[in-house]
Amino acid sequence: MIRFLTSGESHGKALMAILEGIPAGLELQEEDINLELGRRQVGYGRGQRMQIEKDRAQIMSGVRHGLTIAAPLGLLIENRDWENWQNKKVPPVTAPRPGHADLAGTLKYAFSDIRDVLERASARETAARVAIGAVCRKLLREFNINIYSRTVQIGKIMDSSPWRLAPKEWAKIENSPVRCLDKDEENRMIKVIDQARASGDTVGGIVEIAAANIPVGLGSYIQWDTKLDGRLAQALMSIQAIKAVEIGLGIKVAGLPGSQVHDEISLVKGRGLAHTTNRAGGIEGGMSNGEIIVLRASMKPIATLMKPLHSIDLKTGKTAKASVERSDVCAVPAAGVIAENVVAFELARAMQEKFGGDSLREMKRNYHGYTEQISKY
Repeated sequence: MIRFLTSGESHGKALMAILEGIPAGLELQEEDINLELGRRQVGYGRGQRMQIEKDRAQIMSGVRHGLTIAAPLGLLIENRDWENWQNKKVPPVTAPRPGHADLAGTLKYAFSDIRDVLERASARETAARVAIGAVCRKLLREFNINIYSRTVQIGKIMDSSPWRLAPKEWAKIENSPVRCLDKDEENRMIKVIDQARASGDTVGGIVEIAAANIPVGLGSYIQWDTKLDGRLAQALMSIQAIKAVEIGLGIKVAGLPGSQVHDEISLVKGRGLAHTTNRAGGIEGGMSNGEIIVLRASMKPIATLMKPLHSIDLKTGKTAKASVERSDVCAVPAAGVIAENVVAFELARAMQEKFGGDSLREMKRNYHGYTEQISKY
């Protein structure tokens, strides 16, 4: 089983992660991880913190001579901002921010300083999960599985351009400051972010994730917690500020007849049994069905506002303005990168459960045997 733990606070010395279950024999370099960490830090609307941190992962264990050895991988990402906080007098935070973990966390753990909550609840923790996802992506690529994302909405501005996952389109998305496909919509999204910044507000949006070349049969209908759609939804919902997840047509299915929701099956040249459409988003009955997995995650606006909302000071019991922390105006472009990597973890976990193998060689042998078996139908 592939599993992980993360540790570390937003302004602590470092973030740490332990990833267990990666088979032996996978080529892995720190740069494979640092590439994804770099992608997480870019995007229009990010705050000053991204100008301070230049995230780089160190592989502390689990790799020898550039190959995984099946031992737990230890990953370390130092926080450069740690040094800046050593000589800084940090007053206690007592006015919880609406929309953040501040109030519930302070009451739950009986803290007097909200900073004890926000240091761990911070989205800074996602850097560790992106590092984990980067390793999982490297494993998935051994099976020609690739994961992509794009921004489809910021505020009320939507990019509904058709997406074919072509290299030219992917390059355009990666070069876009908001990671969208349509240049005109990109400019409108940037304008929305600028308006939010000028008014001391924040803005959210929607990201779409696509995973291609997924074999049939990842996940299972046998038990509730083995269903792939449930696991992917949980992974995406666990990202800070994500409030809704859709698969395929998503919420649109509620207003359509079955004839416009379900994907007909046919014999497709070069593929065998396949679907003529992909309204299900690549998952049926809790299992991958061989089509591209399509997911969307909706991100609420960041909870820290430069013009803060009303709150209650927990120390005095009086009305107060919510605390203000250095923050982003919009983190939707970064959320897409984070989403790719949490999806990568779940898909790698499902692949390992399906095909097993203590080594990559064994896992590939099992995979090829299975794909040959299902090709006979």
